[in-house]
Amino acid sequence: MTERPKTAPMSAPILFRRRFEVPCTVEVSHTFESLHAHVALDGDVAVAPGDEVLVHGAPIEVPYGEVRTERRTATVTQATIWERMWTRATGDLEFMELCEFSFSEEVRP
Repeated sequence: MTERPKTAPMSAPILFRRRFEVPCTVEVSHTFESLHAHVALDGDVAVAPGDEVLVHGAPIEVPYGEVRTERRTATVTQATIWERMWTRATGDLEFMELCEFSFSEEVRP
């Protein structure tokens, strides 16, 4: 496992992506009240727009009515400054794609 740098979100690499591994806690809930999966990275890792987090290991399958918490390792890939600026500039437009909805009964292919 490589040593993770202690960096602030704005100290992004300029030309090359920086990648490091960090331990994390994964919580998956499959209950009537909540259906979610949360990842909490250990330490003072700052995740900024454009960064990627890949959690290693087999998929966590939780039966209905249960909540499961597991320890895993995640690989954090920090975006370059150019990728970060692009993500900030286009992020609002991509968010609007998630808001596409309809109240008609028409079935779309």
